[in-house]
Amino acid sequence: MFYQLLLALVVAAATLADPGHHHHEPLPYHYDYHVKDFWKHTHFGQHEKGDGKSVWGHYTVDLPDGRKQRVDYHADHHKGYVAKVSYHGKAHHPKHYGHAATFFGHHHGHHGHGHGHGHGHH
Repeated sequence: MFYQLLLALVVAAATLADPGHHHHEPLPYHYDYHVKDFWKHTHFGQHEKGDGKSVWGHYTVDLPDGRKQRVDYHADHHKGYVAKVSYHGKAHHPKHYGHAATFFGHHHGHHGHGHGHGHGHH
């Protein structure tokens, strides 16, 4: 009984202390992150700042063709999201491509292509 009364008093005090009419201004912030995964060959990151009224920053990603893509942006309540995309480096494409991936093929007396990747193959 004592704990129920204590809980009721805490809820009442919290309701009176904050009746829900407060408008909280956004706080300034800043963050950075960077990922370089040598196993998956991924490299990307982002840098962003906000002052409570607008945000600005950039993010980058290494593309599979060897170029780096960078997006610089700014956003606020007047102009919305404005971005400038740029590419650095030269695209490189392989001279020879591997075999085309096929998902449906001829079924000559068996299912699939005999690889047994989780499809009940022996």
